[in-house]
Amino acid sequence: MAYYEHVFVARPDISPAQAESLIEDIKTLVEEKGGKVGKTEYWGLRTLAYRINKNRKGHYGYIDMEAGNEVLEALDYRQRYADDVMRHMTVKVDELSDEPSAILKKGDDRKRKPRT
Repeated sequence: MAYYEHVFVARPDISPAQAESLIEDIKTLVEEKGGKVGKTEYWGLRTLAYRINKNRKGHYGYIDMEAGNEVLEALDYRQRYADDVMRHMTVKVDELSDEPSAILKKGDDRKRKPRT
């Protein structure tokens, strides 16, 4: 089995709880097929770089996993035909990291101007 990172973008009109339930569904699928889930993150409702299906925003979800080919095929099939998922991508990595993802780190390091 190899290590993978999976990211998906869900429709903006679903609630954050529904987006997090999509993460839980993926986690359950991976574990049922014999894979192992590392960390999961909900990145929130974010602005897209370009429109997808006439939407400018989307809910982002992130999952680290150790999985085989059967898991990846089932995950791709489920995400491709899910009504709530606009885009998804799975990338093979050398190892899983315990640190928060770059998206979450970036949000914490930003300097904000005080409101006046």
